[in-house]
Amino acid sequence: MNLCNLPPWAIASRHFNVHPKPLEIQGVRQTNRLLFERLERLDSPRERAELFHDYMDVTFQLHQWQQETSASSRKSLKNSYLRFLKGWMFDSNSPAGAVLKGWVESRFGLSPTFHREPIESISSEAYYQFMVDRMQGAARTSAIHAQFDVLFEFVQYELRRSLGETPHLTLYRGVFDFAEHKILEKLERNLYLVRLNNLNSFTSDFERAWEFGSKVLEARVPVSKIFYRSGILPSSLLKGEEEVLVIGGEFEVKVLTGG
Repeated sequence: MNLCNLPPWAIASRHFNVHPKPLEIQGVRQTNRLLFERLERLDSPRERAELFHDYMDVTFQLHQWQQETSASSRKSLKNSYLRFLKGWMFDSNSPAGAVLKGWVESRFGLSPTFHREPIESISSEAYYQFMVDRMQGAARTSAIHAQFDVLFEFVQYELRRSLGETPHLTLYRGVFDFAEHKILEKLERNLYLVRLNNLNSFTSDFERAWEFGSKVLEARVPVSKIFYRSGILPSSLLKGEEEVLVIGGEFEVKVLTGG
C-alpha cells in the first residue's frame, strides 16, 4: 500500500534508480496549490524557503504552541517537521528517525530494513520495536505526516528549479561495516547491488563522508528520491552537514576504501 503515483515494487527497483521518474504523493500539490502558485512568483531561493516555512507555520498552527493551555497541546505543535529533521540528523535510530521511516513506509510502501538492528520482515521482533519507537515518536504531534508530505513536494519543486531535468546526483555515505548492508549482487570488484534502508543519510561532500566511516559508498541517486537536502531551508532554521536524505531501494553502489 502507498499514496504515491507509482507502486512500491517500482519505486524500490534497480530499474527505477537507473531510469527514474517523478514521484508525487497523491493530492499534496492540489491541496496546497496556493503555496506553489506563490512560489512561482519568487526568483530568490531564500525568499521561497521563507515563504514555505511561513506557510507551514500558519497551515499547521505551529506558531500557536505558546498560546495553548495544556502541556500536551503545546508539545504537539512544537513537534514540527523541523524537530524531526533535527532528530534524524542527531540519531537516525531515534524515535524521530522511526517516525520518518514510518512516513516513507506509509507514502511509498517501502518498509525499513534497519532501525537499531536489521529488520528481516514485518513479523520480526525488530519490526515490532521499530513500531514502538514510531508510535512513541508520533505521539503528541500535529499532522506530522501531512507536514512531511508538503516538505517532500517543496524539496522536489526546489530541486527541479535549481537542477532542471538533471535525473541523478552523485552522493556519498560513510560506513564502518559494509557487511551490515543487504548485498543482493556483486557486480564488479568494488561495485555492488544493495538494498538500502527506506530512508538514508548521504552527503554531497566526498571529503566529509570519510568523517562517518572507514569506507565510503558512492551512488547515483535519483533526484526524485531526495526527501530533504541541506541548504534548502535557511540555516537559521536547520543546519546539516551537507546532508541529503534519500528514499531507499535497490541501489548500485561503489565501495571506496581509504589509503
